[in-house]
Amino acid sequence: MSDQVGTPIHEQERERIAKRERVRALGMAPYGARETNLVSLATARARYDAEADAMYQSDASNDQRPRVRAAGRVMLHRDNGKLIWMNLRDETADLQVAVSKRDCDEAGFALAQLTDLGDIVVVEGPVMKTRAGEVTIWASRLTPAAKCLVPPPEKHAGLQDIELRYRQRYVDLWSSPEAARVLRLRSDMISALRAFMDSRGFREVETPVLQTLAGGAAARPFVTHMNALDIDLYMRVAPELYLKRLLVGGMSRVYEVARNFRNEGLDRTHNPEFTMMEAYEAFGSYHTMMELTEGLIKELARVVSEESSTTDDQTPAPVDCHGEFERVTYGELFRRAHGVDMRDTQSIGRLGAARGLDVARMDHWLIVNALFDDAEDTIDPGRPTFVIDYPAALSPLTRPSATDPVVAERFELFIGGMEMANAYTELNDPDVQREKFEKQLAGVSAEEQTFRTLDEDFLRALRVGMPPAGGLGVGIDRVVMALTGQASIRDVLLFPLMRPIG
Repeated sequence: MSDQVGTPIHEQERERIAKRERVRALGMAPYGARETNLVSLATARARYDAEADAMYQSDASNDQRPRVRAAGRVMLHRDNGKLIWMNLRDETADLQVAVSKRDCDEAGFALAQLTDLGDIVVVEGPVMKTRAGEVTIWASRLTPAAKCLVPPPEKHAGLQDIELRYRQRYVDLWSSPEAARVLRLRSDMISALRAFMDSRGFREVETPVLQTLAGGAAARPFVTHMNALDIDLYMRVAPELYLKRLLVGGMSRVYEVARNFRNEGLDRTHNPEFTMMEAYEAFGSYHTMMELTEGLIKELARVVSEESSTTDDQTPAPVDCHGEFERVTYGELFRRAHGVDMRDTQSIGRLGAARGLDVARMDHWLIVNALFDDAEDTIDPGRPTFVIDYPAALSPLTRPSATDPVVAERFELFIGGMEMANAYTELNDPDVQREKFEKQLAGVSAEEQTFRTLDEDFLRALRVGMPPAGGLGVGIDRVVMALTGQASIRDVLLFPLMRPIG
């Protein structure tokens, strides 16, 4: 026997298909219908009334126990003949259900006998406690909502194949409470982010995902084609240059929770489709953005802490984001790692050559940048750290320091060994910006220049006049990873990109 696409059907699947037909024979629709007045399983549990339950136990004719209607997926099924026990799960909780032949309607009891693990059912009845002290819905009615034709993972093992977890997230979410908790937390954190930014006077905006030029970050874009205009378009690598146009237009504080796309590698901290929050504040600076970032991360850490305090999860937070964040300059961090000043051309050349770099063909600051990975490794992963004052040569969109033009007013925030945020005091002089763009383009290959075309319209916007500003980009996926203790970016994405099977 095979399904509609020719895949052989497992023996357990055949049994489930047969049960589905027996449910239909009972006059029930195995895939349910619209339901009203449903409550979550957590709400059903909370409605337990000890006084009403005790009253019923002493006088069954005086039943004041609260009645509920709830739905959930069957995680446990134990048939004791005239009494069937089930555990249901929804996104809020697990809850026990008892289906008694005496107290449940005839069709509902017959359905309970045909129910398999993974089925979704709707139960109605009073909330009580068993002799073992378990809050339970004592079913008076049971109806089907969806028949599960595929045997679920083992109850305690869950989906052990990591790749299968990502491919079948729809199974992972209901079979693994921890995976579901983390992904719900992600949603809560993004909601909290929006509330935080809104409370500080920032306006959420939307900028184009399809762009005629790939700008705002040094990254390889995805390329597509628009048939109507017969032009190639690039999927957004960053919303930066459009958000700055809004500052020119008079919007003083803007932010976007943006889906970005970069046609680059896959690893534990990179996915080609990812989420960033970018924000810009007129008359701000990188100091303004540092204060904003620290406040934002602490708020998101609070959301995680509060959620953990309401669950059984007593695992300590992987990173303490509640205290003061560390601040260290790029130059000082470089000196700690290598023992030389980052401006020392001869020493840097020797270090680069010792690492096998082609120093004869490399600019001094590119060598420094290549060596800085070692410096990043010295940052305490358990303490949020702002690395400030990056070399200006490595920061073409950033305003150089007024007191030291070799460095730029830029920071990156590191938490848990990962870069979380990048921020600048924005460059708003159109002539200097053009010069930096042209210098940057001169150092790349002809192939790279095809998608790093200088953005004349953005320069035109700067000539109209953009106020001094602070700009910030925060990697949402990595923040969720760090604050929830996840090792891979795929653990915080509902549907990470996977290579097709076959």
